[in-house]
Amino acid sequence: MTIRLYHCKGARSMRAVWCLEEMGLDYDLEVMPFPPRVFHKQFKEVNPLGTIPYLIESDAADPVADKNAIRMTESSAICHYLVTTKGPSPLNVTPDEPDYAEFLNWLYHSDATITFPQTVMIRYTIVEPEERRLPQAVEDYKGFFLGRLRMLDTALADGRTYLVADRFTIADIAVSYAVYLSTTLGITEAMTDNIKPWYERVTSRDAFKRAVEL
Repeated sequence: MTIRLYHCKGARSMRAVWCLEEMGLDYDLEVMPFPPRVFHKQFKEVNPLGTIPYLIESDAADPVADKNAIRMTESSAICHYLVTTKGPSPLNVTPDEPDYAEFLNWLYHSDATITFPQTVMIRYTIVEPEERRLPQAVEDYKGFFLGRLRMLDTALADGRTYLVADRFTIADIAVSYAVYLSTTLGITEAMTDNIKPWYERVTSRDAFKRAVEL
């Protein structure tokens, strides 16, 4: 089975790239300009949503044409799929572990709660043409993002090394990506005294350094 991942540098697909690099899995990477639905329109023939990430796993010669191929569009779900089906991996937390529920909550929280307001900021600072940009909406959603970041700041106040299970997991990948994105958007307030040491720790990993360059 061949894994093919469609990716834009620095976008949410970086979560999946980072996970693949941590696991040392073989994969084909298709890198496109962001947003691909605008600058790489033929991508919509592969993924009608035109969004990234997009993962296809298939044993067919032409994975895109394979109607039985595995197809996934959600970055945190792709990470969870990989550690569950390509493991066992210490990046996963299994149902028999005490932190399993917290692990799942961070995975869902990372995109649905933390990254969502950042996507609005990206739209109205980068994607839309100058005349359609909305500085007030950007400022409002920046505040929205910082409010949603309180859960992370509070969790890390106890000095824990990683978010769950006393080890580096895909929960750290999924959540720290949102902090990484905040740095690219100039949201300096995200780097609180509690968040900064954890963020620096997880992003010092070799797999992150490779992923951020792809």
